[in-house]
This record gives sequence, structure tokens and C-alpha cells, in this order.
Amino acid sequence: MTSQTVMDTLKTLGSATIHEAQGQRGAMDSGIKPLDPTLRMAGRALTVDCSPGDNLLIHYAISKARPGDVLVVDAKGFTEGGPWGDILTLAATLAGIRGLIIDGMVRDADTIIESRFPVFCRGLSIKGTHKHQSGRVKETIQCGGVAIRAGDFVVGDRDGVVVVAAEELDDVIRASQAREEKEEAFRRELEQGASTLDLLNLRGTLDRLGLK
Repeated sequence: MTSQTVMDTLKTLGSATIHEAQGQRGAMDSGIKPLDPTLRMAGRALTVDCSPGDNLLIHYAISKARPGDVLVVDAKGFTEGGPWGDILTLAATLAGIRGLIIDGMVRDADTIIESRFPVFCRGLSIKGTHKHQSGRVKETIQCGGVAIRAGDFVVGDRDGVVVVAAEELDDVIRASQAREEKEEAFRRELEQGASTLDLLNLRGTLDRLGLK
């Protein structure tokens, strides 16, 4: 598959299916939410570790990004400042960046949503940030409680964000597609009168718990 086809496949499969298919691994915590829940996003991670209340390294990372990257920023969960706004959104879009995931806040929400640029964050803050502290780019970081390396893949949608290790991508796609096929078969059987208790082999568990 081409790179674009892979990204489209990941977006179609969705974060929840991928999370389950890779053994319930890689889910960022539920505090990382989409600014616009109608958007789906998938891409390679360009990791950024910046100081709370400072966005110098975000500006630097955009200058180093390749088309197709997703910026994944460890802003230390800082909630009293929005290190990302409309200007960075435009700069990122022009650089071919597919989206932003930030363990922190953003601002200029209306403009970002109107631009259709996918952003996943902890919330909104109108407060500005500084531009004078160093950090790290393209190194392993923590974001949303998950370790992520530069070059790993991220998938985000209304349900949340999941990280896929680069070396596991092909296997995870196959496992996710198999899970989708299995669930589609479940849907057909449910429509024909089957019970989830039988489809998921739950009768034995109910018996063990004394639930008749």
C-alpha cells in the first residue's frame, strides 16, 4: 500500500478497533480529546518535548517536519497557557503536517476548527506562552500517558488517540481488519436473532458467577 493508502486505512479502522487489535495497548488517556470530533487523523509522529508555558520548540519542530507528519507534543499537561493557536495551525498546514496531539492546551479554537486541521488536546486556554526555553525534538516522549517515539504512528478520532509502534504497523493493520470482519459477522448474526452472550462465549462466565 502507498503511504496515503496506509493513512486512509488507519483512519477508516479507527482508534478503538486498532487499540483492541493490538492487545489494548497504546491508548492515550481520555483527557486528550479532539477539538473537532468530526475529524479523523493518522500519520507519523514528530515528537516534541517542550517546557510548560513555552512553545519555542513547537515552532522549531514545524521547520523540521515532513509532509505527512503529526506533531505530538509533551507540554507536561500545563493548563494555564495555550502554546498552539491559529498562526501555528496555518504554518503547520502549509508544511503538510496532518495534525497535532498535545498534552496541554490550545487557543483560537474557532479558527482552528474552521481550518479543518485536526487537533487533540486537553482543553482551551486564552493565555499566551513564552518562546525562550529549549527542549527535545524527534526523541521518545510521553504524551497522554503513553510513550511514543518519532516515526511511530498515531491515529485519532472522536473516540480518542492510539499509538502504533512503527515496526508493528503491518501486523496491526491486518489484526484490525480481521477484527472488523469478525464484528461485521457478529452484526449479521445479531440481526438474525443471535445473542451477544453466545457470540462472545459468555455463558460459562455467567454460570461461574451464579447469574442465571
